[in-house]
Amino acid sequence: MFRPRLFSTAFLALVMASFTSGVVSAARPNVVVILSDDQGWGDLSVNGNTNLSTPNIDSLARDGALFERFFVCPVCSPTRAEFLTGRYHPRGGVWNVTSGGERLNLDEKTIGDAFKAAGYAVAAFGKWHNGTQYPYHPNARGFDEFYGFCSGHWGEYFDPALEHNGRLVKGRGFISDDLTDHALSFIEANRGRNFFCYLPFNTPHSPMQVPDRFYEKFKDADLKMRYTGTEREDLEHTRAALAMCENIDWNVGRVLKRLDELKLADDTIVLYFCDNGPNGWRWNGGMRGRKGSTDEGGVRSPLLLRWPGHVKPGTKVGAIAGAIDLLPTLADLAGIPIVSTKPLDGKSIASLLRGDADASWPDRRIFSHWNGKVSVRSQQYRLDASGRLYDMTADPGQATDVTRDRPEVASQFKEAVARWSQELLTGLRNDVRPFTVGYPAFPITWLPARDGAPHGHIKRSAGAPNCSYFTNWTSKDDSITWDVEIATEGRYEAEVYYTASAEDVGATLDLSLGDRHVQAQVVEPFDPPLRGAEHDRVKRSGESYVKDFKPLKLGVLNLSKGQGTLTIRATDVPGRHVIDLRTIVLTLVD
Repeated sequence: MFRPRLFSTAFLALVMASFTSGVVSAARPNVVVILSDDQGWGDLSVNGNTNLSTPNIDSLARDGALFERFFVCPVCSPTRAEFLTGRYHPRGGVWNVTSGGERLNLDEKTIGDAFKAAGYAVAAFGKWHNGTQYPYHPNARGFDEFYGFCSGHWGEYFDPALEHNGRLVKGRGFISDDLTDHALSFIEANRGRNFFCYLPFNTPHSPMQVPDRFYEKFKDADLKMRYTGTEREDLEHTRAALAMCENIDWNVGRVLKRLDELKLADDTIVLYFCDNGPNGWRWNGGMRGRKGSTDEGGVRSPLLLRWPGHVKPGTKVGAIAGAIDLLPTLADLAGIPIVSTKPLDGKSIASLLRGDADASWPDRRIFSHWNGKVSVRSQQYRLDASGRLYDMTADPGQATDVTRDRPEVASQFKEAVARWSQELLTGLRNDVRPFTVGYPAFPITWLPARDGAPHGHIKRSAGAPNCSYFTNWTSKDDSITWDVEIATEGRYEAEVYYTASAEDVGATLDLSLGDRHVQAQVVEPFDPPLRGAEHDRVKRSGESYVKDFKPLKLGVLNLSKGQGTLTIRATDVPGRHVIDLRTIVLTLVD
């Protein structure tokens, strides 16, 4: 059963060591990057939405800079990859949001690598979504501290199962509050040295859960600003999303307050942005598209940045920019080298933050891609994924195709999309990367149901794989497989996290890789109830409900280096079902 382990001894020793041994560089700022999940451009009061109030996030624009045309990707993991690398997400092998397609290639260097190499304490607290197994894990990508989850979404936001540096822990309270608590502890522990704190929230992504104190304001609210397109707005979903956004704002306020209390505000860059368009049809400035779309509404995000004494309060930047620009910009502002040897697609926009005129900034094109659809944006125009051209200055809602009026522009943009697609998308979905296992620096490997393939009668607990478990395992002919690559020859302790009713105990499980097998019998029932529905503000449609799972030691496998298929099946099924399975854990013991 999951056991709380909020702050391990090793963690406390690490942060205290970083506090006592670090040396502050007056010339270099600290950096706090806050990223929200599925929050649209229109979900902030600074952008004109009177349905909610986000004074703390808005203050970053008042006291610093607001980018009026900033673009991310249509969905979560691609945006994170572009932020981490300064490169378009297909270059890093990110083509999906689950089942391994969200992983960032191992030959990519990240913003964490850059700041760590410059001597910063580097940590991430929240939703990673660019790989679970080491060395795809954040602890191998420049982030010495990680607390949160690596999946694309989570099924329960109150006291959730999370991880701390690869070890299972139990969160405390509402997830966004808990993540912020850990970020604040990290900031305070490292106040005597430069730090880079990445706080990627997983809200307002569904399931739509939020504490009562934030929901009460919205549960019966008469929302004045509504979505005006032909699609139907789900008002209950909107109300829950806005409540979750106000919770984020409260937590941003806690970060800003702590920086003030520690007298770090003047020495710290605070940056806020979102990972894609809104996760529902709600007010978004009249833009076309939402999450998943390459249209303006699916990829336009707020970008707010505060650095007192360096960025003039109230700065507004009209030049287009994107998530690919954040790594080179933050490195430029901090005065640190970029460690990647690969060419970046992004460029530093530090000069715009310093007040250089937008008019002198050269025009450029920013490409948006998802699921084979590509759109491209210049300062004035957008070519959508269907090849229609829009003048975004005159027509920000993309209502009128101007291809006939601007045939030369349309032709140039279509040629640019064709070149970009040929270069970046060719072979992207031909993903043969196995799941990596067995690194001495990170001996514990989690192989969750998300990354496995069911065979026979076995099904996922929900359509979306990310937070699912396997169920309906009824036969000796059923099995689950993972394509793996063993990095280190050695002995691996194998465990399965399971549930089984009293009527179904007695099944014998067989785990194999090649000709190596271990077997164990399920002798102890463990059948906890599902959780999550009691906290949902609206009925969920894609995410699995969750429950606790119990570890069962299967034995020790002697494994050689190389690739193979890890398979679990049952050799004996005395009941109607075998088990429900959440994950396999392989731990390199020697």
